[in-house]
Amino acid sequence: MPADADPPNRIHALLGRRDEPTDGVADYCQFLGDALARRNAHLEVTRVYWLERGWPQALALLRRQSENWRGEWVLLQYTALAWSRRGLPLHALRVARVLQRNGARLGVVFHDATSMHSSRLLDRVRYRIQTITMRHLYDRAAKSILTVPPDTISWLPSSPARAAYIPIGANIPESLEKRDYDPKRTPYTIGIFTITGGDEGDAEVREIAAAAKKVKESLGAVRLELFGRGAESAQSRLEYALAGSGVALRVRGILPAAEITRTLTSCDALLCVRGHSTSRRGTAIAGVACGLPVIGYGEPGSDPAIDAAGVQLSPWRNAEALGDSLVRVLSDGKLWQELHLRSLTAQSEFFSWKAVADRYMEALGLEGATP
Repeated sequence: MPADADPPNRIHALLGRRDEPTDGVADYCQFLGDALARRNAHLEVTRVYWLERGWPQALALLRRQSENWRGEWVLLQYTALAWSRRGLPLHALRVARVLQRNGARLGVVFHDATSMHSSRLLDRVRYRIQTITMRHLYDRAAKSILTVPPDTISWLPSSPARAAYIPIGANIPESLEKRDYDPKRTPYTIGIFTITGGDEGDAEVREIAAAAKKVKESLGAVRLELFGRGAESAQSRLEYALAGSGVALRVRGILPAAEITRTLTSCDALLCVRGHSTSRRGTAIAGVACGLPVIGYGEPGSDPAIDAAGVQLSPWRNAEALGDSLVRVLSDGKLWQELHLRSLTAQSEFFSWKAVADRYMEALGLEGATP
């Protein structure tokens, strides 16, 4: 660093329990840190090892570590399971108190500020506790980072002045090369990036199979590229659901980031049935980062970044509408090209790590170098 250069802004990212087999929040911090470094900001990652050491010892260690963080931003990375074995994250409030007592500027990045409604009593109780915890964290924080628009979060106060909406970036290398699409080229290749386990996964398998069969019946040869978390465990169920349909299937598991990009750029569209396709859904954003049309569930008009991208949204769990949308995109070269270009533009404007880092610098009131 030149003698007259300003010292870098130091920001701390505080992570809880590591997720397995992949940790999207840790990857998020890695990509964000690389982008912030080009703006004279250093993101220092610290993990609270409460699962391995127990809460008393983990909090004591954090108390010592944060003694010299006075006046610096600490961004607590919030997901319910990061701070609890069973999704009851009340200990996150104890973490916030430790940081504030040591004079840190508390920020909270809410990676899952919303939740799907459930008919199960246990799920409703769990989400109620999560909502209470998030409200208290918001009240304590000097700044809250939301990965979805504030007006889609029911527990926030109206006009939340201390909240900033920052869509996530994809945890893979982007691919911004413009492509030409021939709707008569076959087989049509559809990507599916990750699948849920349990009952939710069974529903996703049925929806994927129904959409793929509709494309096969309407347009001809189809190949599914299923990869990522949960893909291998879902293989037999999807093979059974596709039996006799003529739909080809290739299944791979967890892939390196660069291989995910190569796989997506070889596809004609990305089909997302794992939750709503919003600006916090990393699998959907991966498709945008590769210039793909993305076919998923959601409500048009509720998420500006998603609305700007080449994303076609259908009502939740309406597999027929999902299949119709997929057929329409794959059969209409002009529409495909429009969605492709919209994804490329939205990637640069909203979802690139440069755009994400710029929004962080503004939200935290930091001045940095212009890359």
